Amino acid sequence: MPLFPPCAGSGARLGLGGAPLGNLFARVTDADAQALLDAAWASGCRSFDTAPHYGHGLSERRVGDALRVKARDAFVLSSKVGRLLVADPGAARDQHGYVGVLPFSQHWDYSAAGVRRSIEDSLQRLGLARLDVVYVHDCDAATHGAAADAVRRQVIDQALPALHAAKREGLIRAVGLGVNDVQIVLDVLREAELDALLLAGRYSLLDHSALPELLPLCVARGVRIALQAEDEYGQYIAIGISVLFGAQALINIAVAMSIFPTKGLTLPFVSYGGSSLLVCAAAMGVLLSISRRSAQTGNIRTSTDALPAEASAMLVTEAGFAPEQIAKGRKRAVEGLS
Repeated sequence: MPLFPPCAGSGARLGLGGAPLGNLFARVTDADAQALLDAAWASGCRSFDTAPHYGHGLSERRVGDALRVKARDAFVLSSKVGRLLVADPGAARDQHGYVGVLPFSQHWDYSAAGVRRSIEDSLQRLGLARLDVVYVHDCDAATHGAAADAVRRQVIDQALPALHAAKREGLIRAVGLGVNDVQIVLDVLREAELDALLLAGRYSLLDHSALPELLPLCVARGVRIALQAEDEYGQYIAIGISVLFGAQALINIAVAMSIFPTKGLTLPFVSYGGSSLLVCAAAMGVLLSISRRSAQTGNIRTSTDALPAEASAMLVTEAGFAPEQIAKGRKRAVEGLS
């Protein structure tokens, strides 16, 4: 079975996110990273996302090593700006959830000069001459707190114009935001133009915050969207638990209104018996675990065709892979998976 099968209906394929390749939460060897990328390619993946933040350049280096030997127009590659890496011999090897990172420290920089330097630094780490998509990374209020207004202003006045200038030069092919916050996208779209949006976790089974305003606006403005997609098994479990809670609540409401006869079914979390409360708490724990996992890992699919005409789809992810999945990927690559 292919690791990256075509999506039903559109035929677009899922893409590979580079955060785990930067040693997110756990070390991944160079050999396993290469094996994973080889297996993804053999399985039809042609869209890859990375960022300077991922392992302080480690993910970009590994992705570049794997893709540099491929025909450049055969894949879609995205990275991000907003953080500059500065060589630092005293830098901690474990930072920001990444372990065994390269010896650099991060500095926020959304200035025009900082964005330009970030693009050029990324291209050097990748060993390539062009990026297909560049996202302004993590420019939301939750990340920057009291400085959020100043950051938003700098993104609109400096970062995005610098990216559009790089686009005109041919260094990049599309400009976007890479965030997990709806409001910052709405604020930016009021004053600036975007080609694409990487929105993590805001249109999912448990979070529809992008649906009322942002997604219709993106359709109207022609902004391509990459959205996090849950794994189907997790979806089914979450739907089942949610339906169970909802059915219990509706039956209790109906009994209270004398629509249904009394059945003795307990309301979720309100129980005269400890066993019912325990079961409900365990079910809610499973539901929250699925929600937490989906915010950290998973695949992303887009709602439209790719930006570059040569590619099958612009698909970028924050996908996480356990060591056993990497091992399976290496085995399939050796077997010549198609």
